[in-house]
Amino acid sequence: MDRSNIEKIAHTVEDRMLLAKLWDKINAGMQKNIPANTCFLSPRELEMARFLFGEPEGLYAFGGYGDAERKMLIYLPEYLEESSLYDEDSPCVCLRTTFYQGDSPNHRDFLGALMGAGIGRETVGDICVGKEHCDFFVTQEIAPYVLQNFTSAGRTKLHIEQISLMEADIPEPEVKEIRDTMASLRLDSVISSGFRIGRSMAAQHVTSGKAAIDGLPCEKPDKPVAEGCKISVRGLGKIKLAQVNGRTKKDRISVVIHRYV
Repeated sequence: MDRSNIEKIAHTVEDRMLLAKLWDKINAGMQKNIPANTCFLSPRELEMARFLFGEPEGLYAFGGYGDAERKMLIYLPEYLEESSLYDEDSPCVCLRTTFYQGDSPNHRDFLGALMGAGIGRETVGDICVGKEHCDFFVTQEIAPYVLQNFTSAGRTKLHIEQISLMEADIPEPEVKEIRDTMASLRLDSVISSGFRIGRSMAAQHVTSGKAAIDGLPCEKPDKPVAEGCKISVRGLGKIKLAQVNGRTKKDRISVVIHRYV
């Protein structure tokens, strides 16, 4: 861990300010040997934080459930077990809103309503919308305000309550499975296959700054993509290189790609 690495990692003034804030919070906890946590971070912000902190003992990326996209960095002293992340005094809180099923509010409705209620994006983690309720994650500090002020999403009236993290209902993401073969695992090739567009068009999306791998922007069409990586392309959506299988008789790589719908 070296604070001077902030200058090497940050690409913008905003990055520099965020990393400095993360450093101050986590380092203070480590020095005092007390729990410490950041706000919720996007995948890109998490990757920058990993470069900054490395993998010190006691530092966890946690978003309320195992496969969360937005996560906090949480430092736990050696006297606390990892299981304490799910305790009642966890810095991550799960709130459940129930609503009339016929209204069918979506992720955008909930996010817009939260922002409209004056709740900062950095205090909100994943928003998991089901058929009759929506479970979402917030920081412990903002939870009382949300419980008092978040009463509707658009025209949909909400009943809101706090539940334990273990009760959170996380719906399985809807994906379309694509099986294909490709000459190499270049970023433009994977995008071309996953979104069913020409490779030249895929390369244009990359070079124009619209693509990211696991939250980190990438402008190199020939960047190798590893199995398990998630790729987002602004305007197209998100895909995951789910499996990389063996080579075919024509010496092409067999892959399985999941496209999120």
